[in-house]
Amino acid sequence: MRDLWDALPVLAQDILVTLGLLAPLALCALVLLRGFAPLPLVRAVLWRFRWANLIFVLLIAVSVGMGIGVIAQERGLRRGMASAADKFDLVISAPGSEMTMMLATVFLQPSDVPLLGGAAYDEIARNENVDIAAPLAFGDSYGTSPVIGTTADFVAHLGDGALEGRMWQSTSEAIAGAAAGLAIGDHFTPAHGTGAGADDHAHDGADYVVTGLLPRSGTPWDRALLIPVEAVWEVHGLANGHAPERAAQIGPPFDPDDFPGTPAVIVKSTALWANYALKSEFTRDAETMAFFPGTVLSELYRVMGDVRQAMSLMSVATQILVAASVLLGLFILTRLFQRQTAMLRALGAPARFVMAVIWSYGAGLLAAGTVLGLGAGYLASAVLSRIVTLRTDVLVEASIGWSEIHLAAAFLAATSLLSLLPALVVLRQPIADGLRA
Repeated sequence: MRDLWDALPVLAQDILVTLGLLAPLALCALVLLRGFAPLPLVRAVLWRFRWANLIFVLLIAVSVGMGIGVIAQERGLRRGMASAADKFDLVISAPGSEMTMMLATVFLQPSDVPLLGGAAYDEIARNENVDIAAPLAFGDSYGTSPVIGTTADFVAHLGDGALEGRMWQSTSEAIAGAAAGLAIGDHFTPAHGTGAGADDHAHDGADYVVTGLLPRSGTPWDRALLIPVEAVWEVHGLANGHAPERAAQIGPPFDPDDFPGTPAVIVKSTALWANYALKSEFTRDAETMAFFPGTVLSELYRVMGDVRQAMSLMSVATQILVAASVLLGLFILTRLFQRQTAMLRALGAPARFVMAVIWSYGAGLLAAGTVLGLGAGYLASAVLSRIVTLRTDVLVEASIGWSEIHLAAAFLAATSLLSLLPALVVLRQPIADGLRA
C-alpha cells in the first residue's frame, strides 16, 4: 500500500488527503440528511438570525485566516531567501562567521569582517576550475542604496546577461539595480558608511554616472549601485589592484602586490562538481574560508523550521480554543431558535430530522467561515509578504497551498462533528420547556 501511495503524483496525494479529511463530514451528512430535506428550514433560520450568523462566520474566518496566513508566510519567506542566494554558488573569504559573511554578501547587511589579501585572491582567480572570481568592496552608500565595488563579469552574472544601457567603461561609471531609484544618466556621490552614521561629505570629489540598469531580481541587490572595484579602492586612497604601468585597467587580472584586500570573493566555477573541489581546497583554518550560501541557509532554515514547529503548535492550540469557542457559539445560537425546534418535535418531526436541521445550520456556518477564512488567509499573507519585501528587499510571494487547504479541511471536519453536540442537547430538553422559551 505504501508503494502504491508513493507512486501517485503529488497532486493526487494532496487531493486524496483533503478528501480523507473531509470524509467524516460527508459521512455525517449522509447519515443525517438521508431521506430528509431540511434545507428550506435551515435557510429560514439563517435569514431570521442573519446578523448573529454573520458575526459568527466572520469570527471563524478570522481564526482560520490567521493560522493559514502564518504558515503561508513562512513558506514564502523561505522560498524568497533561497531565490536570493541563487547567484552565489561559492563564497571565499577570510576565516570568520559563515552566517555573518552570507548575510553580508547575499543580503548586503553591513558587517565588520576581515579582508582577504592579494595572494589569496590571485590563487583563487588562477585556479583552472574558476570561471568568475569577483572581489567585493563594501562600505559606501547613496541614500538607502549600498554602493558595491565588483567586476563587470559578476554584474553580467547577476543580470543573466540582460542589461539596459551599457556596461561601465571607466571608474566614474556605475550600474544601478532595478530598485535603486536612479535612471541611466543620473549622477550620484556616495557617502562613507551606511545608515545614520554615514558621512555624506567624505567622498565629495567622487562623481559617478549611471550607464546601465540591471533587471529586477527580487533580491537585496536590486537596491545596489555597482561600480568597478577599482573605484572603491581609489576613493578610499588605496591602490587600485593594478601595477602602476596598468593603473588605467578596469577588471581582472589584479596584481597581488597592489591588491588592497576584499571581504569576499564570489566564485562561479566551470562545473557543478568543481564547486565542491574548490570548497575543499580553499577551506583553510588560518587563511581562507569557503562555503556554500545555500548550505548556510539550510542551517537557518533548520532554525526557522523549529520556529515553524512552535508556530504550528501555537496554531493548533489556537484552533482548539477556536473549536471550543465555536461549540459554545453553536450552543448560544441554537438557543435563538429553541422554540422553533420544540414546535417541530411537538408536531411529530423525527429526532433525526431535528438533528439534521440543527447540524446543517451549524455546518453551513462553519463551511462559510472556513471558505472565507481561506480568502482572509490569502489576503493576510499577501499583505505580510508586501511588508516583508519592503523591509528586507527579499521578494516574498506567499500563496495558499495544499498545507493550508489541509489545515482548513481538518478544522471544518472537526468542528462539524462537534456541532452534533448542540443538536443532541436540544433533543434531550423537554418539549414543554422549549415551547415556553
